Amino acid sequence: MSNKFLVVDPLDQLDVIKGLASKVRVQIIRLLEAKGPLNVNRVAEELDLPQSTISSNLQILEKVNLVRTRTEKARKGSQKICESVFSEILIGFKDAPVEGEDDGMEVSMPIGLYTRCEVSAPCGLCGPDGVIGLLDVPDTFLEPDRMKAGLLWFTRGFVEYQFPNNLKLLNQKPKALEFSLELSSEVPGTSADWPSDISLAVNGIDVATWTSPGDFGDKRGVYTPDWWKLSGSQYGKLKNWRINGMGSFVDGVRVSEVTLGDLALDNHRSIRMRIGVRDDADHPGGMNIFGRGFGNYDQDIVMRLRT
Repeated sequence: MSNKFLVVDPLDQLDVIKGLASKVRVQIIRLLEAKGPLNVNRVAEELDLPQSTISSNLQILEKVNLVRTRTEKARKGSQKICESVFSEILIGFKDAPVEGEDDGMEVSMPIGLYTRCEVSAPCGLCGPDGVIGLLDVPDTFLEPDRMKAGLLWFTRGFVEYQFPNNLKLLNQKPKALEFSLELSSEVPGTSADWPSDISLAVNGIDVATWTSPGDFGDKRGVYTPDWWKLSGSQYGKLKNWRINGMGSFVDGVRVSEVTLGDLALDNHRSIRMRIGVRDDADHPGGMNIFGRGFGNYDQDIVMRLRT
């Protein structure tokens, strides 16, 4: 069964809402999630509906990435196999401001535009069209083509990104600093049970560590290209680090006492965010960062300054 969920924002994903606006299509999704991949004939039999009805509704679900299909050999010719992409579909407004805050400023950083790196093999970079440089060669992380990366991975070390401190230019003080990115552990092949301590630092200050439960490859990532082998890392978990006046939080859970004041943002013209796996980590299980064109969320690393 799928262990992935989708948060649908009606403001920018109206096509998905329309895709769900049918009893037949909802029945198809529920059936595929309950029983796993099925061919079109079996779906029609289970729901007691004409095959033509099932086929037309599957096309709609496939178009909005709620169902994935593939062709397999059958006794006579070929058959179309269908499977659900998500186990849960939630309706919500993303990035809604916290009470008393406005949206502030947001900057998206492609995962390949790090300004510093120190990584150890196994490691690598991939873009939407193929592997960048050489696999398991740390010096590949210095290739100019790294700016095209949609997936990067390494065993130990870090990558560091330099974001503009835009609020300082406007003489404004932030109430919170946030980073959002899709992450997983890294193991040769994949393993859902492969913990890794992934640590985040800002301007040289260690902020907080999140332990990734595994390296996920049970199903292809929603945006992961078809050329990327199924035995490789497919998707991660979308994590949100938030530092404010009360401490540091990961997905709303307070994980350290580091506050926004400790980061002394007023003293820096930029905000340096470092993400990696330390040599002294209790669970040194490597890491993957998924960017645009890979994983389940199709986003860059996002920094938000809340005001």
